[in-house]
Amino acid sequence: MLLDPKDRQLLALLERDCRASNADLAEQVGMSTSACWRRIRAFEDAGLIEGYGARLAPAKLGLTFHAIVHVNLTRHDPAHLKRFIEAVSTREEVQECFAITGAADYHMRVRCTDIEAYNRFMEGFLFDLPAVSSAQTNVILRDIKS
Repeated sequence: MLLDPKDRQLLALLERDCRASNADLAEQVGMSTSACWRRIRAFEDAGLIEGYGARLAPAKLGLTFHAIVHVNLTRHDPAHLKRFIEAVSTREEVQECFAITGAADYHMRVRCTDIEAYNRFMEGFLFDLPAVSSAQTNVILRDIKS
């Protein structure tokens, strides 16, 4: 799908505030509401917009511990990789998980209520996975840009 400047502007506005009304979006990009609605539908149909959601305030939900965890695997055979991916995907502490290049195999963003909960997550879950050999934790002191 080829994007013109209005398309890019519309996508940026939606990314900033997906709850903005169609009328407000149309006015900001200088098009009719029906044309704006059709473009947004086209973006959705083309897969440019994967979904809509809300950004939550983790600290207000009691999730005050925030870390980036670099995980190294001992085994890279398909069965162990599948089990690792399935297990990590089910844990609510794991906000994001990426297969990466470099010194580690996976990079996870983890949120917990506190350091004790994080320790239980590591000892009672992550280190129980057969494929995991080690993990390095980088505690996030503050968010700069999300």
